Amino acid sequence: MNIKDYLELKRLEVDHFLDHVAPAAAVHPLTLHESMRYSLMAGGKRIRPILAIATAEAVGSSPPGLMAVACSLELIHTYSLIHDDLPAMDNDDFRRGKPTNHKVYGDAMAILAGDALLTLAFDLCSRPDLMKRCPPERQVRLIQELAHGSGNLGMVAGQVLDIEAEHRDIDLPTLQNIHKHKTGMLIRAAVRMGAIAAGATDRQLDDVTGYAEDIGLAFQIADDVLNVTGTREELGKNPNTDAERGKKTYPAFYGVEGAKRLADECVTRAIDRLHAFGTSADALRDIARYITSRKN
Repeated sequence: MNIKDYLELKRLEVDHFLDHVAPAAAVHPLTLHESMRYSLMAGGKRIRPILAIATAEAVGSSPPGLMAVACSLELIHTYSLIHDDLPAMDNDDFRRGKPTNHKVYGDAMAILAGDALLTLAFDLCSRPDLMKRCPPERQVRLIQELAHGSGNLGMVAGQVLDIEAEHRDIDLPTLQNIHKHKTGMLIRAAVRMGAIAAGATDRQLDDVTGYAEDIGLAFQIADDVLNVTGTREELGKNPNTDAERGKKTYPAFYGVEGAKRLADECVTRAIDRLHAFGTSADALRDIARYITSRKN
């Protein structure tokens, strides 16, 4: 199966599960649930849950509760996008080709929808019906991994660092530290959670963690390049927003072509880390290549 077909198949599986576990728009409080679903079901690529699934496949298992674990990551990611788009943060008008959540439901409801999605992520990982037969000690590790990747030392730390760096002449190590946290930590959590769910050995966990850190950097560099080179139609939002906000990005340090080469180096390094997994990790290899070839 080629990577486009694989990603589409897994995206449909993730979308089906999210549609099932997300509160229906007809359930009270109506506006909150409408707002949550508006952003959650807006047609994202679902890269983070797919990474968790592909990593479990690489380890060689389809463990109990894997889809709940994978989809918890998409709930976290969606909440972070809703909050990132708010006027107090990036002040974006469009996301995935649609008006951002706060443009439709107002700032207060957007904040609360994000809060609810964040909380629902941990609900999924702790529900007995969804995590049936998952060993309790493994379940606790998964929840801790999600908290670490998304919290004050993970994604949120990166968001803070990103805000503090606006309109400052930051150096390259500072930029790397921002994106190691803002983008990289949730991708790292996705891969590690897939491995942990599948019962990976310590060596396997180390190998896929290195892979995740490399593709997390490649993903951010590709995003920075697309922000410069992409169109509104391709991106689903306005281009060149980083420069308008006074944000330093990888193209600012390396140029567009230099940034692309750096991303390619990250992908090569990531793929090399998967040598011990054989063909079971082919999806992870293809996802790494896809990250730098995508248009949005």
